[in-house]
Amino acid sequence: MSKIRKITFLFFLLAVVSNAQQKHQPNVVIVMADDLNSNELSCYGGENLKTTHIDALAEEGMKFGQMICSEAMCVPTRASLFTGLYPVRHGSFQNHKRVYDSLDIKSVPHYLGALGYRVALTGKDHSTRPRQVFPFDIVEGFEPNCVSPTDDYSLDQVREYITGSDQPFCLFVMSTNPHKPWTMGDPSEFDADKLKLPPNWVDTPETRTAFTKYLAEIRRLDNQVGDVVAMLKDTDLYDDTIVIFLGEQGGQFAGGKWTLWDMGQKSSMIVKWNKEVEKGSVTDAIVQYEDITPTLIDIAGGDPVKNLDGKSFLPVLKGQSDHLREYAFGVHNNIPEGPPYPIRSVRNERYKLVRNLLPEEDYYIKWFMNPERLDKVWASWVKKGETSAQAKQLHTRVTKRPAIEFYDLRNDPYELNNLAGDPAYKGKIADFDAALEQWMEAQGDRGASIDRKYNKRK
Repeated sequence: MSKIRKITFLFFLLAVVSNAQQKHQPNVVIVMADDLNSNELSCYGGENLKTTHIDALAEEGMKFGQMICSEAMCVPTRASLFTGLYPVRHGSFQNHKRVYDSLDIKSVPHYLGALGYRVALTGKDHSTRPRQVFPFDIVEGFEPNCVSPTDDYSLDQVREYITGSDQPFCLFVMSTNPHKPWTMGDPSEFDADKLKLPPNWVDTPETRTAFTKYLAEIRRLDNQVGDVVAMLKDTDLYDDTIVIFLGEQGGQFAGGKWTLWDMGQKSSMIVKWNKEVEKGSVTDAIVQYEDITPTLIDIAGGDPVKNLDGKSFLPVLKGQSDHLREYAFGVHNNIPEGPPYPIRSVRNERYKLVRNLLPEEDYYIKWFMNPERLDKVWASWVKKGETSAQAKQLHTRVTKRPAIEFYDLRNDPYELNNLAGDPAYKGKIADFDAALEQWMEAQGDRGASIDRKYNKRK
């Protein structure tokens, strides 16, 4: 081989090596909670328990302060996470309503699979059907049924999956904690009388007792995160694995899940990525669940996928930007959890507008507002409201809502002071309302008319 050809070949090899290094694909493990009030995490300011393992991830990575789910219920949130589409576009815009059975809708297994990844899920599997839309490798290990009275789990098959191939993997570990029935963990760890309750709750013995059970499951969730991290370290995969923690949406208390108030809609996200994400960093960039799949595609070296609603927040992770979205949007459709009660929302870092599309009706959720159910928390709120004006105001605001709500989230994080009637905010409300209207039109969202019963698909 001539000297020139040897030099040319050497440059070729160097180019190949350089290109391979540029395209290095890290593993990804995403651990997702189920109905978590993220304010209870100690790294997010919670004072009722120390979430040791989740806090440790925050110390090693980036904590997102403005992670917003577009619909505060399990199936729509997960469908949005997997597809990169908002609920009205993917079709799962009511709880337990499946996405559209369409060849046009693809999800993270398609996108990362085409880039050489194995994509798997263990645990809660509500949003994995139809299979043509969600072709995950299903790995046994975590409990798939969120209302199971137990959540026994094993990491044996998970360990086998992540070590069984040289291909990079993206694994979703979907916990069922702290979803009701709140039967796991040890509630006796918590002194009900000493718990700090959110100011939008009515303080009753029934509320405090239920809260101890909820916190016990958050403890269980935190321990699961610790076990997953320990497994990654034990298999020598931790340093080359991006670990993401997600809080899903708020818990099954009045004003949380199934609302577009922050206790339902605001979530948490922590991203640990060695050498790429600054340790202990915090961002207030607005991010939604629809943004995660586009970001994973970006990390894996893929080109942006056209027509997704989500955006890659990779520049935020790498410290190149502190901004992603101007607004986060929200949609709520009440069927099958109660009668029709459609809600829409739009927010930025400071303000939120909520539009209740049927304000003349009463908001009702069968899971906690039915007096015949064993859960007596809501009944205790109503009962206390008979003798306490504050309690009456707190439970009445849940059932009877005005057409427009507008909040200063910085000064009123629990949204107790509606500014919609304040003339000083008239212009700002008009701007937010116009942004919401534009978004609904772009999504094909017809508003109140879509909150109806649909034929179930097999």
